[in-house]
Amino acid sequence: MSQPGSHPPQPAARPGIVRQLHAMLWKDVVIELRTKDSLAAMLMFGILALTIFNFAFELRADSLLLVAPGVLWVAILFAGILGLGRSYSHERERGSMEGILLCPVDRGAVYLSKFLANLLFIGLSEVFLVPAFSEFFDVDALRGTVIAVIILGTVGFAAVGALFGAMAVNTRAREVMLPVLLLPILVPLVIASVKATGLLLDGEPWREIRAWATILIVFDVVSLVVSYIVYEYVLEDWG
Repeated sequence: MSQPGSHPPQPAARPGIVRQLHAMLWKDVVIELRTKDSLAAMLMFGILALTIFNFAFELRADSLLLVAPGVLWVAILFAGILGLGRSYSHERERGSMEGILLCPVDRGAVYLSKFLANLLFIGLSEVFLVPAFSEFFDVDALRGTVIAVIILGTVGFAAVGALFGAMAVNTRAREVMLPVLLLPILVPLVIASVKATGLLLDGEPWREIRAWATILIVFDVVSLVVSYIVYEYVLEDWG
């Protein structure tokens, strides 16, 4: 009971979205630093895929640039899907997402934290995969323009992956459902990324891939906006 003249206790102020985002992103980073499960699996899978493709194809100079960009993006996509699946599986097994949803957090901040965490881990895997790809296939994939295309493709991949990862983890066959749900949505991004990467590796200037870069930028923006809006409804399945 409050004393006469005293003020009733005020509820704690809700943290701003930036603080919420920082806390949830830091949580994902700390968990990965402790376990190293997702990043290690992504790197092993990606390097293994590049190695297999390198020995499977006897590529001549005239056919190298037709195949190499697709090989790079296959390695990035499937390594990233593996990381996405493990990320949400950890959330489900530990019940951490349910705990987050019991707190007064902005659902958009939850999405952005997962998007940024996935973008960070996929990007870290690419730090190793892209130089390995350059070495295996004897191409210069470390140029600024090629890296820019890889970044644009990775942003869209992480944006859509954060949404569909949350959907797939609540299904019975979640390991199968994630690629089944995700890959059809990624078709425009994959085509634009492979085409732009191939043209740049062939020595074409940036203006020649401007149309493909525009597709990637539009895909990134639309994916982020739609996923941010829809994510709140996807989280209703967590319980």
